[in-house]
Amino acid sequence: MELPVQPPVKPMLAKPATKIPTGDEWFYEPKWDGFRCIVFRDGDEVELGSRNERPLTRYFPEVVAAVKANLPRRCVVDGEIIVPRGDRLHFEALLQRIHPAQSRIDLLAEQTPASFVAFDLLALGDESLLEAPFGDRQARLRTALADAAPPIHVSGITRDPETAQRWFETFEGAGLDGVVAKAADLPYGPDQRLMTKVKHVRTADCIVAGFRWHKSGPIVGSLLLGLYDDAGDLQHIGVAASFPMTRRAELVEELAPYRAEALDGHPWQDWANAQVQQNGENRMPGAVSRWNAKKDLSWVPLRPELVVEIKYDQLEGRRLRHTGQFLRWRPDRDARSCTYDQLDVPVRYDLAEVLDG
Repeated sequence: MELPVQPPVKPMLAKPATKIPTGDEWFYEPKWDGFRCIVFRDGDEVELGSRNERPLTRYFPEVVAAVKANLPRRCVVDGEIIVPRGDRLHFEALLQRIHPAQSRIDLLAEQTPASFVAFDLLALGDESLLEAPFGDRQARLRTALADAAPPIHVSGITRDPETAQRWFETFEGAGLDGVVAKAADLPYGPDQRLMTKVKHVRTADCIVAGFRWHKSGPIVGSLLLGLYDDAGDLQHIGVAASFPMTRRAELVEELAPYRAEALDGHPWQDWANAQVQQNGENRMPGAVSRWNAKKDLSWVPLRPELVVEIKYDQLEGRRLRHTGQFLRWRPDRDARSCTYDQLDVPVRYDLAEVLDG
């Protein structure tokens, strides 16, 4: 493969903001909830590069075939691999696509086929476009992919902040993660936070039913969070982490009173034998990590009495899509009252309205 921009390339990143920036210099795009991917094509050679520079090529053969059928013969395109199902994106199905067995990869390529949404052009033919302003790259991307057909898409884009705000408010139900703003004169900076992202933020009161030790020593690594479902079962919905090191040490003392006799009658005491069902209904904290089978997922049980308020962005099925952020303890809250009913579930909207918008 000989291209003016050679793999691997770390994608350009975004810094967070609390509101959508306004002004004549901005372009706005949906923030797609998938796997970030830079596509390298040189004739019949195609490589799908991930955010961490590890190839995704073998996991998405249908995307490779679509690239050959729809993209220019020599190009480098930044975008997102997504799995649309019905009227929304399905991140859980996307996660299942990362599998070591080729037979399983081929089966899932048929059962849950992926799509590619293009939103930037890094190279075309023998020309590198890394230094070109984003406005020019955007125009050339749309010309180069003018005849592309599904499962290849060009991301919707607008220069109207009111349209961007409407996307942010109404299309979360389709699986969109927020809005990304890019300045018209922005060059492409690999691994640099030059874009701006605005994501959804919510709060919830969750039960702390256990914790994991930090890899560096006897300090808390993450809190295991749970909510009660309609049947009265405590479901593991995710973790709260990202504490300063001093706070991790303090948490050991704060959690100590809840460790006494914690496993007696604990709702997750049989986690080692539990299997996470495909529909995600029964979730426990001891499942093998899909990304690292050797990762230590052992945990310390706590009596499920302590309630914490967390900040989160969105759900994926019945769990947190990303790590929750610790806000405060809620000693005034009864743990049995912490149910799924408190979670804000957005109304679903048609995904097609923002694909190729």
